[in-house]
Amino acid sequence: MPTPMERIVLAGRPQGSPTEADFRHEHTELRDPAEKEVAVETLYLSLDPYMRGRMDDAKSYAKPVDIGATMEGGTVGRVIATGSDRFAVGDLVVGQFGWATHGVLPANQVRKAATDYAPPSASLGVLGMPGFTGWYGLTELGRPKKGETLVVGAATGPVGQMVGQLGKALGMYVVGVAGGADKCRFAVEELGFDMCVDHRAQADTQAMRVALAEACPDGIDVYYENVGGKVLEAVMGLMNPFGRIPVCGMVAYYNLGGLGMGDAPGPNLLPRMWRTILVNKLNVHGFIIMDHWERYGDFLAEVGPMVKDGRIKYREDITEGLANAPAAFMAMLKGENFGKTVVQVAEDAA
Repeated sequence: MPTPMERIVLAGRPQGSPTEADFRHEHTELRDPAEKEVAVETLYLSLDPYMRGRMDDAKSYAKPVDIGATMEGGTVGRVIATGSDRFAVGDLVVGQFGWATHGVLPANQVRKAATDYAPPSASLGVLGMPGFTGWYGLTELGRPKKGETLVVGAATGPVGQMVGQLGKALGMYVVGVAGGADKCRFAVEELGFDMCVDHRAQADTQAMRVALAEACPDGIDVYYENVGGKVLEAVMGLMNPFGRIPVCGMVAYYNLGGLGMGDAPGPNLLPRMWRTILVNKLNVHGFIIMDHWERYGDFLAEVGPMVKDGRIKYREDITEGLANAPAAFMAMLKGENFGKTVVQVAEDAA
């Protein structure tokens, strides 16, 4: 008997910020897995800022989601049928099964969830792609040194949480940037950041620069870039010579359209920024974590035990029900989430 399933598909290309009309909730049936494939029932769905770029029909590092296709996304699910000897029915696995209650993928595109260290949902956040992104970007591209100053954009998001805590573990002075007093308090009191600047309390770039200058009296050696906007504009004037900027994301620009390449409001700051990079001899390094997946095992071996024993803390923002994924996604793009945005699609019967 066919297995009924539900999915959220892309109904239209957003013009600016996504709306409910850009998504459609459909009922269909799950196909049986072929040889070397696995079928899963989704338990948790990850919502991440990169998905906004997939909604635009623009050139990027990955092809956009087609109109009428299932929205792309990482999930944790339990194997319900398998055509591969790599996985057994009942295994908890992680894969890009998308915004759906069930899915089928080649077994070589799936890995077991890291449940030796944390609950299943953590394999989408602190021990998944975001945590791995934070670890790689800081340790490989940020080249952190004890005593240096690290500033982390989107400090209480899943990437920022990892970056800031690893920076502290390495002996850095860590300043977060987050939206709201509650998030800043969490960054300092729970995650151990030295300071946190509330970007929502800063009226403009100049106010942001003053607040960051007060928080970073010795300048900034490493800026972990997740946001862009006035935070980036303020940071650039405070970077120390030979500073490093791993460029992970730019969520402030995503709703401009064309993967953030639309017309931004305000003056053209590119000449000033380019000159700052030159005269301060900065290393600005964009990266896509998919290009470095061979390092995931190193990350898990180092960070997994730190999560298990509480040295690395994390927070999740969980929404229940696949039908609520579009609303949770749109809220995340506005910074209304607090921690890693996850949708619980189903209860785990096991």
